[in-house]
Amino acid sequence: MSPMAVKEISERPGKSVDERRRLEGEKLLAAVPRDARTVALDERGRDLSSQAFADLIEKRRDAGAREIAFLVGGADGLDQRVRDSADLVLSLGAKTWPHMMVRGMLAEQIYRAQCILGNHPYHRG
Repeated sequence: MSPMAVKEISERPGKSVDERRRLEGEKLLAAVPRDARTVALDERGRDLSSQAFADLIEKRRDAGAREIAFLVGGADGLDQRVRDSADLVLSLGAKTWPHMMVRGMLAEQIYRAQCILGNHPYHRG
């Protein structure tokens, strides 16, 4: 898999919620590398344990996925087209998290998954 990279999509204030969500969704989908598997982060998605998350990454890697794009929406949530086009809609739990915090939580889970897959002692669960 490729090294982790963050691409930020800027928001434009002043539009309606639906319009902001739609425009953000278009930008998110346009930023996904060709042939990347996509995981959309949404509170209504599947809630996976750290081990199950690592297993998912391992399966995608072993199936030939060179990149996984994790799509995190802004304060208004993800456009339905982003959720519909994702290979997986993933939740970080039933609580609503600020989208800026989700970045750190997701990065930690990706790191933890790599440690699990490499049998590193960081994950002791």
